[in-house]
Amino acid sequence: MACISPDGKPTESGMKILSSLAAGAKSAEDVAADTGRPLYAVRSGLRELAGAEMVAEKGGGYELSPRGKELISS
Repeated sequence: MACISPDGKPTESGMKILSSLAAGAKSAEDVAADTGRPLYAVRSGLRELAGAEMVAEKGGGYELSPRGKELISS
């Protein structure tokens, strides 16, 4: 399931991942546990969100980028 819509905005799945990261950096496994999504889908979603510069990889985990933080706060 895609995390970025054709217009470049996060889908519902993308927003769930972004919301999970709002509390701080987490591993893909932690995001999967938080969201109830399968790990393979979370990993794919994180790659997609990183490519769209909404999340950044940090120390083996992921965190919101400034763009991701802006999307969560709006």
